[in-house]
Amino acid sequence: MQLTINKKINMKEKKNLIQERIIDSASVLFSQNNYHEVMIEDVAKNAGIAKGTVYNYFNSKEELYFYLIEKKLSALTNSLIEKIKRENNRINSLKAFIIHNYMFMMKYNNFFLIYQKESFNRQNEFCEEINILENRLKQLLNDIISRGQEDEVFRKTDIKLTTELILGSLYAAVNKGIEKDYSKEQQKSEREKIFNFVLQSLITTNKISETLPLLGRTIVITRTVEQSKESAQAFIKLGADTIIFPTLDIVPPESWQAFDEIVKSKEKIDFIIFTSKYAVEMFVKRCDELKIKFDYKNVKIVAVGNKTAFTCNEMNIPVSIIPKIFSSKGVVDVLSKFDIENKVVFIPRSAIGREELPHGLSDRGAILKTANVYNVTFPNKNIVEEKIKRLKETKPDMFIFTSPSTFNNFLKLLDITNPPQFFSHFDVASIGPTTKATIESRKVKVDVMPDDFTINGLIKAIINYYKLK
Repeated sequence: MQLTINKKINMKEKKNLIQERIIDSASVLFSQNNYHEVMIEDVAKNAGIAKGTVYNYFNSKEELYFYLIEKKLSALTNSLIEKIKRENNRINSLKAFIIHNYMFMMKYNNFFLIYQKESFNRQNEFCEEINILENRLKQLLNDIISRGQEDEVFRKTDIKLTTELILGSLYAAVNKGIEKDYSKEQQKSEREKIFNFVLQSLITTNKISETLPLLGRTIVITRTVEQSKESAQAFIKLGADTIIFPTLDIVPPESWQAFDEIVKSKEKIDFIIFTSKYAVEMFVKRCDELKIKFDYKNVKIVAVGNKTAFTCNEMNIPVSIIPKIFSSKGVVDVLSKFDIENKVVFIPRSAIGREELPHGLSDRGAILKTANVYNVTFPNKNIVEEKIKRLKETKPDMFIFTSPSTFNNFLKLLDITNPPQFFSHFDVASIGPTTKATIESRKVKVDVMPDDFTINGLIKAIINYYKLK
């Protein structure tokens, strides 16, 4: 029984080897001669087999010709799809497309020469099928350019024309490499040149370093999935490769009792302080569930941060105060300018909200009411496992932490018992002093902290940091 199986395997391997010999022979002949000049007898002779053997594998010259092109074009396209799939940065996707395409065409240069002829001379019956395969390849590049324009990484161009120009430049470089028989080092230099040339043509200024100051940097963003995606877009526009590593998830509080009692009460509220967009969203959602139409006319709304203020405006909540410094101290300082003694201040907040803000306002005579409107938990296990795998496969330049929770949860998720050792190989950025203090309490050095405690402020600080490094 086993002997029969082994014989079948050996026969299959033998057939595959013969087929490869036929394809290699045809590749050489079709690359050196016009399609109509090549005969099946020539293919068989060049392969060292009988003419009839060729017909055991292919019914005609046309079928052999198409199979040769289809096999290699499909292999190229499928491998490009896999390589591009691993990238979450349009620039890296573009680089993967150009570098891998160049390497493939140089490796299979006989196929490239046939493919180039086919582009100019389509006279066989498989012309339409080859067009479909070619368009599939072009669509990959179209999508990269289109998404790059949507992300505002690339300038607006005629995408179809740009694709043709890029492929034309790429294939001209391959032709040059084949003619001059480039060494591996020369090929590496040439493909880097063509990528830089293409990139330069797609960005808006003459200096890549100005438009893409974080090009080549890999930055890990540790927030909720939603927040990380928003932040990642800002870094991607600057050329960075980003790894979204969620360390938090937002869920409703265990109990709404405290909140319900406050919003149902007839007692006047003088100030409401929203410390995050989530506080705003959950506040409105719960009021809708209770069918309470909250009257904001005689209430001063404090929004900590521009995104929080933006969310308030989206929810038709009139914002009266936005502190210049987005911190507990900043809120206390701005409210100290008002007469808050015996005034009721309501803070709908996270279940793990810090006490600096309530204590600071209580010390100034305010009557504090707080209620949990959301809780911060660990993210979904499946998402985290996938991100841990990506993190281990990549060497990041920097980790960004935007709250003590993002840092502490990151340590737990990766089971990091020696933080100083783990982070000794990376740069670390903190969005503000509270997060910085938490990180440094574990003996980890913070390399970047902005004066403006926002993502935009952090981005500017990171750009300046790498300019000087």
